[in-house]
Amino acid sequence: MSRSYDRALTVFSPDGHLFQVEYAGEAVKRGTCAVGVRGKGVAVLGVEKKSTLQLQDPRTVRKVVVVDEHVVLAFAGLTADARILIDKARIECQSHRLTVEDPVTVEYITRHIAGIQQRYTQSGGVRPFGISTLIVGFDQDGGDEHGNVVKSQPKIYTTEPSGIYSAWKAVAIGRSSKTVREFLEKNWKADLEAEEAIKLTIKSLLEVVQTGAKNIEVAVVEGFGQIRNLTLEEITKVVQEIEKEKEAEQERKRNRLAATAAGQAAMR
Repeated sequence: MSRSYDRALTVFSPDGHLFQVEYAGEAVKRGTCAVGVRGKGVAVLGVEKKSTLQLQDPRTVRKVVVVDEHVVLAFAGLTADARILIDKARIECQSHRLTVEDPVTVEYITRHIAGIQQRYTQSGGVRPFGISTLIVGFDQDGGDEHGNVVKSQPKIYTTEPSGIYSAWKAVAIGRSSKTVREFLEKNWKADLEAEEAIKLTIKSLLEVVQTGAKNIEVAVVEGFGQIRNLTLEEITKVVQEIEKEKEAEQERKRNRLAATAAGQAAMR
């Protein structure tokens, strides 16, 4: 049935599908995994990096980019499509500053990116962007009627090739995102401290990344304009802690099984 209706972007199938948009979603599923986790006054963004070739400069292969001084973006899908969308988002951030003399809110730039993605699903002669984005950041601190400073809270949003955007407490996009999301649902809790949020992000990525710390990139946003990337040494240290915890848990399981088996043998 789909073969008659997947030639043109603007033609619906009889059962209401736009197949080109759905195929763009398949490109996202083939992309590397990205994870966002919100904690207490912190947002953590972690991505799976592809291994660079021996003679390739790793600085030219970036999966986490700064859109504005308070907004960080990661993506899953076609890297070339992401570059175009990131450039459009950066231009909008600077245009907004020049026009209203205030930085964009995280929701505003998310809505802008989702609007661009949606427009490319509704016109002939174009194709949808083959990426989903994961956007993390803080809005500028505000104030109440008494003149007190109101601290901004971390925000995490995702956009899809169809133009849908949504807010999350913790989320994953890209390869094996369903598995990682289920892991986050079991392990995320409110008011995670910064170290706990970083650990949960890396632990969830290790569900799909088999090569350890060298293929993981992590950015931590701790406030408006406070963005830092973890070094390989910092990521390696967390990975080693997680591996030790797993080994200790396996040892406890083996001891429980041995104790159960010994108890059953004694009863015979």
